[in-house]
Amino acid sequence: MSLTVYEYPSCSTCKKAKKWLDANDVSYKAVHIVEETPSKDELSSLHQQSDLELKKFFNTSGKKYRELGVKEKMKTATVEELLDLLASDGMLIKRPIVTDGKKVTVGFKEDMFEQTWK
Repeated sequence: MSLTVYEYPSCSTCKKAKKWLDANDVSYKAVHIVEETPSKDELSSLHQQSDLELKKFFNTSGKKYRELGVKEKMKTATVEELLDLLASDGMLIKRPIVTDGKKVTVGFKEDMFEQTWK
């Protein structure tokens, strides 16, 4: 199984996730989430495969999130508008996003990785 890991190289959570994948011999391709921000269609697909609320895809602790007032926008924005917003800036996206094309995890929790990627 080869995974795609959308990550920001200096993100400590991404480093933990990749360390776990390496320790468990799970192969993956790392994609820099800012240099190669997923398109609206890719994000829509990841969202549908994840069974998560779209708000879980936002990096709520990020500077951009606060600067753009995304918390307020989320109250009235459509799914389409939120996907457009996510696709506009990789720094708005919670990371890492890990996928095998069928399953998707957002963020890193060791037990979640154990269940999903081991």
